[in-house]
Amino acid sequence: MVPHDVYNEPLVSRYTSREMQYLFSEEKKFTTWRKCWIALAEAQYELGLTDLISQEMIDEMKNNRNTIDYELARVKEKEIRHDVMAHVFEFGSKCPTAEPIIHLGATSQFVVCNTDLIIQKEAFELIRNGLINTINQLADFCFAYKALPTLGFTHYQPAQPTTVGKRNTLYINDLILDLQALDFFVDNMAARGAKGTVGTQATFLELFKGDHQKVRQLDQLVAEKLGFEKSIPVTGQTYSRKLDVKLAEVLAGIGATAHKFAVDLRLLSNLKVQEEPFAKNQTGSSAMAYKRNPMRSERMTGLARKLMGLVPDFSSTYANQWFERTLDDSAIRRMDIPQAFLLTDAILKLLINITSDMVVYPEQINKMLKAELPFMATEKILMEAVEKGRSRQEMHEIVKVHSVAAGKIVKDQAGENDLLQRLGDDDKIPFSHEELRSMTADFLQFTGRAEQQTEEFLNEIVIPLLEENKDKIQTVDTSLRV
Repeated sequence: MVPHDVYNEPLVSRYTSREMQYLFSEEKKFTTWRKCWIALAEAQYELGLTDLISQEMIDEMKNNRNTIDYELARVKEKEIRHDVMAHVFEFGSKCPTAEPIIHLGATSQFVVCNTDLIIQKEAFELIRNGLINTINQLADFCFAYKALPTLGFTHYQPAQPTTVGKRNTLYINDLILDLQALDFFVDNMAARGAKGTVGTQATFLELFKGDHQKVRQLDQLVAEKLGFEKSIPVTGQTYSRKLDVKLAEVLAGIGATAHKFAVDLRLLSNLKVQEEPFAKNQTGSSAMAYKRNPMRSERMTGLARKLMGLVPDFSSTYANQWFERTLDDSAIRRMDIPQAFLLTDAILKLLINITSDMVVYPEQINKMLKAELPFMATEKILMEAVEKGRSRQEMHEIVKVHSVAAGKIVKDQAGENDLLQRLGDDDKIPFSHEELRSMTADFLQFTGRAEQQTEEFLNEIVIPLLEENKDKIQTVDTSLRV
């Protein structure tokens, strides 16, 4: 339990999954450091350094990978002011036989950079699962509401109708773009490998008596043992922090998609046409008992704002890495990289929760359509008037005059939209009141190909994607801490 008299990080205490929290824990970091040291020793042994390294040493290291004395490491770090060497000392205390060859030829960034990359790769897999499950739930929602007409908006002003399902395909399409960006980044991830102090591999070349091919093999073999297909071709002391910039952009992109979705849902909630789930015993306001505040979408907006705002940190850190490396990246990366992943994890937990049971109000949607549709129908009325032999320009002027007058009634007097009545009363308009009402009776006719576009998008793009990733789709825990 976190003490009550110190700062409690909300990302950990309130918003994120245990799985993501573990990936950025001290235990995960330090056991992965040991994984790196074991991989290096194994590769060196397999490539011929048997006069220095024995199988007994490697076995001893493997047997003690998880037996970390954190207090001993803490005391040693306080003494020598170096976290990596403190853990080299602590690991050596558990492995007296292997102690002379732990970290042989390596720099601190051998374990730090390789560990960062390993953890990032695993974290991206959790993020990817969240994206797939969000897409899956939104696809179900789009299928269910593919043919439900709803008022469209441009500039947050009423526009031509669309359907509820079609509108939500826009979010799926953006999430797929995020997924593609993530997959591209992960597919191109590589280990830092064994590069030496400033990236020249000088110490390893010395260990292998000037054998350049053996050093190249060491770099590749270490990468493979750490779970990567390849090693970054060239590095300084660290892998290029440009990679961190690209990482942040991928995660911030997910945040931007979530932010747009959340703001749209908050606006729809205000219109009383669509809402996020509302728990049976949830309280919307401490003062106003009737309220159903979109609190999850609001929380997601705030978390996404923080995530999107991290990108400049990464760009500045990269831009200020002088030559082979400076240490001003260390403190900020300790905060920003875990935060970027934890924020994305928290956002996806909210997205999964919200999309699991969104509420739609068809009658309120119909009410809004009826209020605005006479204006939307004017283009249809014009076209059919032309088919009856009328001049489009003449009809346009008449419709415009009546539309402005009807709009003033709605805005100035809070009256009903009487545009169709006005048009029916005008002898120059070649339609009766009944014909005008008939033209606007079926809302779906004003949605164009929205229903068909929804079906085509889901069947041709989304379902194949979900089928390819069906092993990632799961019954998700939609519970949240308020």
